Amino acid sequence: MELNLQPLAPTCRASGRTFADGDRVVSYLVRTPMGEMARCDLLAAEEANFRPEGAVLCRWTNVFKPRPKEENRDRALKLTAENLFVTLADPANEPNPVNTPLLQFLALLLERKRLLRPRGRTADGERNLLEHARTHQMYEIPAGDLSPEFFVKIREQLGVLVGGAPAAKPAEAN
Repeated sequence: MELNLQPLAPTCRASGRTFADGDRVVSYLVRTPMGEMARCDLLAAEEANFRPEGAVLCRWTNVFKPRPKEENRDRALKLTAENLFVTLADPANEPNPVNTPLLQFLALLLERKRLLRPRGRTADGERNLLEHARTHQMYEIPAGDLSPEFFVKIREQLGVLVGGAPAAKPAEAN
């Protein structure tokens, strides 16, 4: 799965203020009403003033670091399932229950592609331990029940990500 997406913006979408080294930045991945994927970056302090235009797929927080001049911008524009997982699962990010089903699905997908290796569960049994095959970084992902209900729940987020229409709700029996 690959998406072309703009890199981290240099300014806050809500206030227009230029990000400074060390600022906490909240990023949203949004499917616009025109059907395009957009990344919206803003200062964490401005999040209350932000209303995304479209369906929000996920949200994450990170610390702003200015891009080095020699960075390859074309490479930074590609958002794959792997780097979306790495971004959302980064231990520095605050846990977000809205992202949890997407994170669990991406972990399953990447485990099947052998990019993540299962390493058991945490002592409390609440999270799965996964090792990134290339970097050997360990990630703790909330354990979940991969039931049919789980896939129905994640279907809408996946529809937003890949551009499908939201799933129709089943008709109620009379």
